[in-house]
Amino acid sequence: MKRKIKTMGTVLVSTAIMASMLAACGSDNNNNSNKSSNASSNPGTEASSNTNAGTDAKTPDTSKKVQLTWYLLGDPAPDQEKVVAEWNKMLEQDLNTTVKLNFTTWTDWQTKYNLLLASGEKVDMIFASSWADFYKFANQGAFMPLNDLLPTYAPQAWSSISEQDWKEATVNDKIYAVPATYPEYTPDGLVYRDDWRQELGLPEIKDLDSIEAYLDGVKKSKGVTPINGKAYNEVNTMFKAYEGYQLIGGDSGVIVAKSYDTPRDIVAYPFTPEFEEWAKKMKTWSEKGFWKSDTLSDQKEAGDAIKTGQGAVYWRNAPGAGGFITGMEKSNPEIKLGYFPFSRFQGLTVPTLSVNNAMAIPKSAPNPERSLMVLDKLRNDPKYYDLMSYGLEGTDYSMDADGKHIVTPPAGVDAKDFKGYGIASWGYRVESMERVKQAGGWEGFDALLEEFKSQSKPNIFAQVIMDYAPVKSQQAAVNSVIQQYGMPLMMGLVPDVDKAIATYRKQLEAAGVNDVLKYVQEQANKTFDAQGIK
Repeated sequence: MKRKIKTMGTVLVSTAIMASMLAACGSDNNNNSNKSSNASSNPGTEASSNTNAGTDAKTPDTSKKVQLTWYLLGDPAPDQEKVVAEWNKMLEQDLNTTVKLNFTTWTDWQTKYNLLLASGEKVDMIFASSWADFYKFANQGAFMPLNDLLPTYAPQAWSSISEQDWKEATVNDKIYAVPATYPEYTPDGLVYRDDWRQELGLPEIKDLDSIEAYLDGVKKSKGVTPINGKAYNEVNTMFKAYEGYQLIGGDSGVIVAKSYDTPRDIVAYPFTPEFEEWAKKMKTWSEKGFWKSDTLSDQKEAGDAIKTGQGAVYWRNAPGAGGFITGMEKSNPEIKLGYFPFSRFQGLTVPTLSVNNAMAIPKSAPNPERSLMVLDKLRNDPKYYDLMSYGLEGTDYSMDADGKHIVTPPAGVDAKDFKGYGIASWGYRVESMERVKQAGGWEGFDALLEEFKSQSKPNIFAQVIMDYAPVKSQQAAVNSVIQQYGMPLMMGLVPDVDKAIATYRKQLEAAGVNDVLKYVQEQANKTFDAQGIK
């Protein structure tokens, strides 16, 4: 009977996959007015003034038994009913409460989610996220403000969640969600064949020059196309990270802040000298054969070519790299891989927003106080956290010998009969409560995570969320120009770079790029003004 350690790579990859699936979902401008006063650095001091009038902050009333209605995204686990039944036994004893846990399923989840909030259905708590239009719904009044409730009914969350995280959950001076306290770092980077690098005596990859030396060495010595398949992501994300450009509001177009330290300096990068220099360098890379001339139409993943020995480099964010590397260790153990995160170009890592995963209370909730009490218990009591995060001990997992980490399948359960437990529990994740064993996953991930944490700065850009409605036609036209003129230029697939840049800029201006730039600048300034960011 085979036992295997549940890996951090597995968990993070699933999150990364979902994030990429949902990244295209529409978002509205949050028009934030985040004030540090909403999340005092000493929340306990503030609690006395924020509690509801007439409420004893020390002993919330649980004399009345209530049943709560909660919603999570996605699908229930196979043994979800048994898990919830056990959860309710604990809740009934501790808080005189039970929860009816519902799931949206992943089929047309966004329509169902929107309907739940628009219909006024009696829901006591629901998963919330920036990629599920949290800021839009908060602006529209779909969620209940929590400032007055948190100190009394979720005191542990109130005192332990950082001021920055509370800021990110704040809209127009009101806290509208309890963010998960599980920082996620997803910088882009390159997975590469490190065994070939060592075999060929190529330099360790640590900057742009060593990346070029590696690609050149593999091309000449191995006779393969280094990035064999779709290569645009590799080149486009590398350019932005190399220059230190920051995306505004999650937009993947040509509008960027020139650096983290100058967030209001927003430009359309095709008009910068940095882009001119990069385009010329990519022309030489293309001529050296680092990717194929049909790379923009190629639908093959460059990672597939690595598996067959026909490629050497693959673009992945850090969690995706972990999943790919651990997968290769099983399917192609003879291939040794390395990873270079683009965050090393600037020595900067920006985590995802804390409200990428959070829990909010709809304005129609009949029992917001009790919901917060349950959430506080769920986030801080190991018995509750383990049950709702990992399922039933003995059925869904067992404890490792260290007594701190979980093992799946559990001891005594054959892998072929094991179904496993897994739900989108992201909204209440707490880093210190996690029992997933990192060491059993991608070797080096722990060190990489510590590196990201050491150079981390708050995500001040993702909160600038725009619907682009005032410049909808210009935005569509700009995106069309990027595809027709910008992508071939970025990949060095043009005969004359200078002429191609001039044409690209002319077409962008005709499409209305300056209108889009003006709109983004205005929305960014509003958010930065509200946050006190210069």
